[in-house]
Amino acid sequence: MRRLLSPLYTMEWLKISTSTELVRVQTDDIVFVAADGNYSDMYLFDGKPYKMTFQLHYFDEVFQTLRDNFFVRVGKSLIVNKNYISIINITAQELRLNGQALRCDFRLKASKEALKDLKARMEQEGDAL
Repeated sequence: MRRLLSPLYTMEWLKISTSTELVRVQTDDIVFVAADGNYSDMYLFDGKPYKMTFQLHYFDEVFQTLRDNFFVRVGKSLIVNKNYISIINITAQELRLNGQALRCDFRLKASKEALKDLKARMEQEGDAL
């Protein structure tokens, strides 16, 4: 979800450094991160996955340090940007992510328990859909 630039808003950048590269990405551009064994796939608003040499818990820890943390863990294998969540369907075990800034819609699978927890957390925060 791209925000209009104003004097009060400063973009936050996630910096991921490995032995061979440094990746900088605006946190608003991250739609979700999915576990893939010892790696993680980071999906940006353009829909392309970027393979990262870190497990999902690394991203979980880094997101906790952000000033504006709008990322939420969904079960064991997903971290999603809650600003892009449009539908939580517990029966179909599906989480839909979309928004004006996205070039595609995402349909993600998650366990019923994980989706129930996410729904309850978002309702508590006042972010109910």
